[in-house]
Amino acid sequence: MPDVEITIRNNGPYWVTGPIKLQDADGNEVDVAGRERVSLCRCGGSTKKPFCDGTHSKIGFQGAIEAVEKAEGS
Repeated sequence: MPDVEITIRNNGPYWVTGPIKLQDADGNEVDVAGRERVSLCRCGGSTKKPFCDGTHSKIGFQGAIEAVEKAEGS
């Protein structure tokens, strides 16, 4: 079976590529309709959770590195 790859996008979603089986907190399978890649929300603002709907760009979401650098004044 091919590997699953997770890419953290700067200030955006997680891209998950490969043979994906996605489950909710209760163990119920989330339909990914045979997609080879899904974008998972990490900003918390998506109305299509667990999937990204682009809200991160509207609310100014900053990933951990950018947020820490901004807080430290770097």
